[in-house]
Amino acid sequence: MSSSAVPSVLFVCVHNAGRSQMAAAFLTHLGGGRVQVRSAGSAPAGSVNAAVVEALAEVGIDISAEIPKVLTVEAVQASDVVITMGCGDACPFLPGKTYLDWKLDDPAGQGVEAVRPIRDQIEARIRDLLTEQLGIGPAA
Repeated sequence: MSSSAVPSVLFVCVHNAGRSQMAAAFLTHLGGGRVQVRSAGSAPAGSVNAAVVEALAEVGIDISAEIPKVLTVEAVQASDVVITMGCGDACPFLPGKTYLDWKLDDPAGQGVEAVRPIRDQIEARIRDLLTEQLGIGPAA
């Protein structure tokens, strides 16, 4: 990790409208202010997937005000851990960063029923990330 007291994690997918938004929301929620969280997309959508917003609301996390953001080299530079979720060749690789690639189904075009299992997989991975990779454990 970096020399800063708070580790920084960047989640990247293509549209920054589903998987990366869910991961960032869970890490923000479970990190309890102990992790700096970013998310971005290599080709951001115009809005966050409505089924993703609904699936997270079911577990008490509100991302209705979030908007997809474009991936920048600066965001990668400012992060200790970069977690990709199918962003393809557009993800910049910088030395000294920890890179993880999470294979997850894409919630694009799916209803909330299909998004729930993806949400639950992401939550489990975030809990593992906090404990195994960041060594701080979930706050909630």
